[in-house]
Amino acid sequence: MGNFFALDIGTTAIRVVELDHSGSGWNLKHYATKAIPVRLSESTAEKDRRALSMAITEVIAQSGIKTKDVAIGVPSSKMFASVVEIPTVGKAELNATIKYQAENYVPMRADEAKIDWAIIGPSPVEQGKTEVLVASVLNSFTEARLDMLENELGLNVIAIEPDSIAIVRSLLPDGITDGRLLVNMEDSATDVIVTLGNAPRLIRSIPIGLNSLIRMAKQNLNIEDQQARQLILKFGVDPNALNGQLYRALHSLIDQLNSELIKSLKFFMTKYNGMKISATLISGYTSVLPGFQDAIAEKTNLPVQLATPWQHVVVQPADQAALASVSSQFAVAVGLAERLE
Repeated sequence: MGNFFALDIGTTAIRVVELDHSGSGWNLKHYATKAIPVRLSESTAEKDRRALSMAITEVIAQSGIKTKDVAIGVPSSKMFASVVEIPTVGKAELNATIKYQAENYVPMRADEAKIDWAIIGPSPVEQGKTEVLVASVLNSFTEARLDMLENELGLNVIAIEPDSIAIVRSLLPDGITDGRLLVNMEDSATDVIVTLGNAPRLIRSIPIGLNSLIRMAKQNLNIEDQQARQLILKFGVDPNALNGQLYRALHSLIDQLNSELIKSLKFFMTKYNGMKISATLISGYTSVLPGFQDAIAEKTNLPVQLATPWQHVVVQPADQAALASVSSQFAVAVGLAERLE
């Protein structure tokens, strides 16, 4: 694809990453992150739009990135993705079939949404069928992003990709053939992706994130937002911390998240009968909150492993130190930067 950088516009931060492709891996070339107010990424108000544009300009300048070509992500909450099975035919006929039937696979009208697809490969459970990942996003979202990035900031958007696909690319280890449950918690939601081999087979966005935990702690402990955030980041859901007060305050929300994880696992097990899920890989806030790893492992009965978005990337020691506190929050940006086509 040539030189390009990745842009992840999150709920509370903007992240950019540029990588150099080196053999079978990558070298970190440029990166930066900048905190933003929660409203900026969602607001359609002109004042907030200008503020978001300025923040993007600042973080690109801070990073040292010079190229204008950029790949951007689409939050899972803004898109729909599903793996469907269709009869195996030639590639040209397959694409024609999907194009003709795509509207049947997504809950959006074709004239209101951008619909795209990627062929995963032969179905592992039904002979004569091919699995296809179909994704859609409303035109109103993509058009607003393109207008801001290309017309206002002078960037050239070369790819628009679901965040979930970028997460799979950055978090999934090379060479695995069985299943994995990927759990990446961000500020407003948690991406839940079940993979088989190197491909996603189930993609979900659960509306539980760090901000949900903060609201719950604030309500149940009668404390302010900033104090709730500090306590959660320091003590997480460790039942032994603070005499269990924070754990009890957050317990119902963690149970809700675990319930959704179990539903996802059951769906996968039913569809892919006999296929094994070996582990849960966690990133984002799920990987840095004390006690979260044990809370997930206890309910899902799967070993839980910390995943790093930088596993395929050579990062110099100075950058490792600078990234230490926010490293796990770069799953989307790094995955976007690792695109090869």
